[in-house]
Amino acid sequence: MNSKVKMVGWRVLQALPSVFGVIVISFVLTRALPGDPAVYFAGAMADEESIEQVRVALGLDRSWIEQFFIYVGNLLQGEMGMSLSTGVPVAEELMKRLPASLELTLIGLGLAIAIAVPLGVLAATRLGSWIDHLCRVLVTAGVSLPTFFTGLFLIYIFYYLLGWSPSPLGRLDILYLSPPHITGFYTVDALIDGDMEVFIASIKQLILPAFTLCLFALAPIARMTRAAMLGALASDYVRTARANGLRRSTVLFAYAFKNASLPVLTTLGMVFSFLLGANVLVEKVFSWPGIGSFAVEALVASDYAAVQGFVLSMALLFVAVNLIIDLFLTLIDPRVGTGE
Repeated sequence: MNSKVKMVGWRVLQALPSVFGVIVISFVLTRALPGDPAVYFAGAMADEESIEQVRVALGLDRSWIEQFFIYVGNLLQGEMGMSLSTGVPVAEELMKRLPASLELTLIGLGLAIAIAVPLGVLAATRLGSWIDHLCRVLVTAGVSLPTFFTGLFLIYIFYYLLGWSPSPLGRLDILYLSPPHITGFYTVDALIDGDMEVFIASIKQLILPAFTLCLFALAPIARMTRAAMLGALASDYVRTARANGLRRSTVLFAYAFKNASLPVLTTLGMVFSFLLGANVLVEKVFSWPGIGSFAVEALVASDYAAVQGFVLSMALLFVAVNLIIDLFLTLIDPRVGTGE
């Protein structure tokens, strides 16, 4: 237990330089972007004097170093600044929109795991079969198709041509009211409230964007599962287990899959981070009110505080997810993180 606590503490300390690097890079990149936020917020008819007044009010008349230290000082006090485009504190805006993005991402990732892991295992145990070829086709499609193209294609087929899907506009059809805010996840809140109509309506809205993310995430998970299972099935301990007459299912799941799950879990951490990035385009395509669409709107308006808050929150999520994955790895293989 002590070694695991030390490992968690060491991992958190290791993440601090990365988080600080993200803060520096996001600060510099937002300032280097073309466009002047003072001109944008002063309005098209503003004269030079008005623009300068807005620039002073925003603190943009100071040097970059001064602005950076003010920004870091505010972060240490738990403040991410005020979003100029919405007039709401960035932290509050992110907390309001984060459940929408997490609900979409987690369901997309859950679908991908439910399809990719069994598919990778079957492809590894049936080399050259139609399942193996199907796995390769899905992996190639998932890698080569951009998420915005997949989303638009699904909308065209299932909403425009077939009419099976509701309009791709937000988290809930306009005919329904949002469930009471408990977790921020509409599906969970609707179930807690006992409103099955809203639950089914929110599931219908989730299907197309979640499947878009699923196809994107399916490729690396299926590929890693197949490769890890092939390596495990060819190992000495699996051959020994077979020679001892153990059942095929025992050899497959208790020996081969258990060891193959280590690289698959590591891949899941990276895939989750990639999905958060892919969410930006998917949320715009499906008008999903998450932090991705908020970041795009802030980027267009040169809203520095909002963009920096989005990047920082993504970095913190990445660190948290990878820490959770490391803890899972220690549960599966106690040697991980102990230096053995």
